[in-house]
Amino acid sequence: MAAMTGNLREKLAGTRRTFRERLGGLFQSGKSRDLILEDLSEALILADLGASSSGRIIQALREKTGKNDSAAEIQNALREELIRILGRCPVESAVRSTPAVIMMVGVNGGGKTTSLAKLALHFQTEGKSVMMVAADTFRAAAQEQLAIWGKKLNAPVVRGQYGADPAAVVFDALQSFRSHGRDLLLVDTAGRIHTNANLMSELEKVKRIIAREIPAAPQEILLVLDSTIGQNALVQAGEFLKFSGITGIFLTKLDGSAKGGSIISIVEELGLPVKYIGIGEDAGDMLPFSPRDFVLALTS
Repeated sequence: MAAMTGNLREKLAGTRRTFRERLGGLFQSGKSRDLILEDLSEALILADLGASSSGRIIQALREKTGKNDSAAEIQNALREELIRILGRCPVESAVRSTPAVIMMVGVNGGGKTTSLAKLALHFQTEGKSVMMVAADTFRAAAQEQLAIWGKKLNAPVVRGQYGADPAAVVFDALQSFRSHGRDLLLVDTAGRIHTNANLMSELEKVKRIIAREIPAAPQEILLVLDSTIGQNALVQAGEFLKFSGITGIFLTKLDGSAKGGSIISIVEELGLPVKYIGIGEDAGDMLPFSPRDFVLALTS
């Protein structure tokens, strides 16, 4: 556990730096609890947690601490409150039996294809046989990128013709997936502009076909969010929830972000769990999300 937290702390350097700059001096200031909480409210907003979430966190700390509590006790209460928020929704994978399907959705440039490859390697290390499907038929580079990952991971990739119906490509992939008796199908979808209803309806069609062919699937629909966009991620997440039945978030680029604090707002305001985090460009640079490890790495 200590090794994992230390590695995560190193990967979260940008976000940790933001937290230290905003919060570091507060708990060594010698101020009273009320003054610390007053300054902490502003500091949390500046650390990209958002005004609404910051306000609720401060209110919770007022209820959980006493006026004579030390700065260290207030800091510990803050850590425990952040852990409580991030752990309020189940963060464990919903893939508990096979065959299973995971869909990856999100806007352009969020890192869906690379994140899908990271998941493929993760499940391979658990002993599962994996197949991937390039359902982004509008961008040839996306299919080529996934094919390259398939070769690296020795995992088959189903591709369709450029411009083909993504649902038809997924249907063909499902037939191959079942006939070969594989455990897990990972579906890479086209980047969506989250305000485009026509594109969103396409995701619904893909989801219906999966559910028709494999009962109880897809077990996961993961929204891939770029942690570097901060509070804009909250807007994206809210719009995607209206259309595609998101089960969790794959948060990418945490190793290069100073805005990882925004994820607290997403979980706190939308009740949407983080399930995986990307902490680098290699296939192995991914971790299943642990609220306690994340908070300790961020604040220690």
